[in-house]
Amino acid sequence: MTDNIKERVKGVLDNYLAVCNHRKTPERYAILDAVYSLQGHFSLEQLGALLEARNFRVSRATLYNTIRLFLELRLVIRHRLTDGTKYEACYCNGNHVHQICTVCGKVLEIEAPELIRVMDTMKLHRFRKDGYSLYIYGICSACQAKLTRKKSQKIKEKTKKNK
Repeated sequence: MTDNIKERVKGVLDNYLAVCNHRKTPERYAILDAVYSLQGHFSLEQLGALLEARNFRVSRATLYNTIRLFLELRLVIRHRLTDGTKYEACYCNGNHVHQICTVCGKVLEIEAPELIRVMDTMKLHRFRKDGYSLYIYGICSACQAKLTRKKSQKIKEKTKKNK
């Protein structure tokens, strides 16, 4: 993430903490910086490991509570994927589409201008849309190739047995 985005999200956090009369703790800012240093999806374990690698230790409770706060402020988005719960920095990230393999759990963000155009123009009944993530489930080409090879192998084995 660019330094400009990091400064903007820090400003969002500063404003919230000031308005709500909460303490501006170094832990919150260290976690925010770590979140916006990570690329793509991450687990809380990966976030904790990054903080530890930076010699900044935070308790698991602090990590969970801070991420919950970031979710409320829409600085982070939560994804419940096949391989567990993942998070992603979402400030200025725009709406996006995920392609998820149901076999290996691989997640790719894809460009889908047609879908985004439809979603952006969609009229919703008595609801103001702030953003979205779209999940498309299926089987990636690598897993499909493995499944096809296995199927071919079984057919060959059956053919040999029947001879």
